[in-house]
Amino acid sequence: MNTEKIHALASEVEQKVIEFRHELHAHPELSWKEEETSKKIESVLIDLGYENIRRGFYGTGSGVIADITGKEDGPVIAIRADIDALPLQEAVDDPWKSTCDGVMHACGHDAHAAILLGVAHVLAALKEELPGRVRLVFQPAEEAGVNSGAPMLIKEGALAGVDAICGLHVWSTLEAGKIGFRSGPMMASADIWEIEVKGRGGHGSRPHEAIDPTIAAATIITTIQTVVSREIDPLETAVLSVGKIESGTAVNIIPETARIQGNVRTTNPQVRESMGGRISRIAEGIAAALRCEVKVDFIPIYPVTVNDAAMVGLLRETTGELLGEEALEELPIIMGSEDFSFYQQKVPGVLFFLGMGDPSKGTDAQHHSPNFRTNDSVLPNGVALLSSLAWRFLETFNR
Repeated sequence: MNTEKIHALASEVEQKVIEFRHELHAHPELSWKEEETSKKIESVLIDLGYENIRRGFYGTGSGVIADITGKEDGPVIAIRADIDALPLQEAVDDPWKSTCDGVMHACGHDAHAAILLGVAHVLAALKEELPGRVRLVFQPAEEAGVNSGAPMLIKEGALAGVDAICGLHVWSTLEAGKIGFRSGPMMASADIWEIEVKGRGGHGSRPHEAIDPTIAAATIITTIQTVVSREIDPLETAVLSVGKIESGTAVNIIPETARIQGNVRTTNPQVRESMGGRISRIAEGIAAALRCEVKVDFIPIYPVTVNDAAMVGLLRETTGELLGEEALEELPIIMGSEDFSFYQQKVPGVLFFLGMGDPSKGTDAQHHSPNFRTNDSVLPNGVALLSSLAWRFLETFNR
């Protein structure tokens, strides 16, 4: 692998990458509506001579995958970038500020897409030397929850023939210039639970003639917290949160029904599998004790993001060569979630963090904040790292 050549090519396309990010930032599109974004990406890939280009998944015109092949019988690695924006009004007043009212790139997906297009330029320039095939995956709808893009793309063949996958996420709370990594669990799972408690309505002055679902719901809310505090190993990581409560219409009416909704996050797939049953057992027991009926739904969303140890090893080697060992920073487990985890359930993969936090540039605001701003100076490092990591995998797999 010619690290110096890849680094030089990444520097050469820096301005193109920044300009493309600004264009995407000014014209953000929500999940499964990224059609104009996808058309722009497709156009660039056609001009660069990519093969097997496909635009449109899940019955939409959103999302693009494309291949570049050097050694015909070599291995295949995919590189993924998400491309959707968020329903948020931007507060930052840059020249490339969002032109779409109430929609902005507040998580860095515009940067991810632009970086992967930079990778497309680098690999196209080195096609004859490429020791295998690289598939670029511009994924829609990472933010879409139950309808997120990764499982839809997998179902429609995005990983067909792929041996491994890699990707990055710009990270505002990590110092610019640092590369955040972790082997094994990297980000938490994210699932939703919903509980409906049914009692018997009545007048607030005569509770003995009603069956109060609100009391049962309140008891469930406090008791399910014992799942984490008393049923999960303290060395494990788990979060159970209540996000929404609905009950009643007036102060003097005991309602028929109460509803509770919340989410569960953990970093252990086995713990995750157990959470629905634990919540149901407690809710059903309390409801029965308080003469109510109960319905519990557990809705899986994102699995645990688990980085393959060998892929992390390749990332560390690559980062050391390109940026120096001092750029590497091992991160604690992050309780946010990523649908990149669906790819990792199918093939070995690594997701790493590209630090961009710099208070002097205002690029340290939280993700999903109206004040979120991307640090353009780190984008070339992202291009060089993804290009080199893919190349290193293909070389290693070929040995």
